[in-house]
Formats: sequence, C-alpha cells, structure tokens
Amino acid sequence: MKATEAPRVQWTEFGSGAELADALARKIADRLALAIAARGHATLAVSGGSTPKAMFAALSREAIDWARVTVTLVDERMVPPSDERSNQRLVSLHLLQNHAAAARFVPLYSALGDVVAVSALASEAIDTLPLPFDVVVLGMGTDGHTASFFPGGTTLAEVTDPACPNSVMAIEAPGAGEPRLTLTLPRLVEAGLIVLHIEGDDKKAVLARARENGPEADMPVRSVLRHARTPVEIYWAP
Repeated sequence: MKATEAPRVQWTEFGSGAELADALARKIADRLALAIAARGHATLAVSGGSTPKAMFAALSREAIDWARVTVTLVDERMVPPSDERSNQRLVSLHLLQNHAAAARFVPLYSALGDVVAVSALASEAIDTLPLPFDVVVLGMGTDGHTASFFPGGTTLAEVTDPACPNSVMAIEAPGAGEPRLTLTLPRLVEAGLIVLHIEGDDKKAVLARARENGPEADMPVRSVLRHARTPVEIYWAP
C-alpha cells in the first residue's frame, strides 16, 4: 500500500482489489462507528457497479452497530429492484447481508410516477435523514462521470451546481442507458468522508486527466474533486 497526498486529494494505492476491499471496508466501518459513538447514528451512501462488490461483502462482515446505520444510494437507474441493473438489488445482495443486514436502507427508486416525480419523492426521503452523510463512496466511469453526473446529461448543470436546492434529481444522458436518479453535488461534497473507489490503469489515467484544468462538464468527476469540503480519498488498485 502506498499513500500520497495533494491539497484536495489523498491517493492510496493497493496491490490488489482484494487488499483494497478489506482496507476500505475497515475505513468505512471505523468512520461509521465513530459517528454512532458521537451522535447515536450514522449515514452511508454507496455507488453501484461491479467494482464495489468485494468491498461490500467485506463491509457487511464488520461488527459495528448496524441497527444505527442508514444506507442509501449515490444514484440509481429507473428500474425496479428485481432488475439486474438495479443498484438497490446490488446493495441488497452484497452489502445488506451478515451484520449489515440490520441496517436501515432508504431507496431512491419507487414505482410512483415518472422519473421527475420519483426524484422528488427520493429527495424528500433523503432530506429526512441526519445530514450530512458520514460516508459517501463514489465510483467513476471512463467518460469521467461519477454518481450519475454524465457528460451531456440533461440536468448536468443543475445536479453539479454547488447551490442546487434538491438532494436528488433526475438526469438522462446518451451514456446512461435508463433515466437516472442521482444525489446532487451539495449532498456529496458535504460528506464527512468522500471516497473515490477505482480500479485498473484505464481509470487511473482518466482520473489523472480529470485532475488537470478543464471544464467540469467535460469530466463531471471534477465537480466533486473541486468542491469537496474535505480531501477526496482515492482508493486505487490495478
């Protein structure tokens, strides 16, 4: 493991995805346990995709007071939990198991209207949580998107506005597939711990470009890197 620091980023490299998964699970569990000890509860927002599966499994085995933890999603597709592309399904199968089965889960998706109506309901649900989030875990695509902040997204300017009044918004983009629901930039960048979990040389190269000067809209992960209230902790493995 090798750690390096920059003004807005802390970069930690691991020799393998398995080593990263175990270390990140311990980091998250420790932060949640500290929040529980301080305030009696903790909040965690996680991302989907294949990259976090091993970390979710490791985190589910951490023996903290999960009954005092609320878990939600950074973003979600407009698909039901039975769909294989559902982030809710992914989290249910890989994180909300073992000790973590005791956690409370707050979904973003519901079948109560179109994507705009559903995003409004999800925003209300997030607003009832004790904010800011204690931990937010993000991923990143090779197009430089994070959460559902996609280049060319219909509401990209709104969801990445540091003054956005909504906690959740709908967004559609050519690279997104289904319409999406996403936490907005203010909810992400105010978190006590922000982790960007990426693996592979291609993602490392993309992030290096994102850390250069350039418009946030071209590589929306820049919006998080530039506006985060604490340094973003990057966990990378080959």
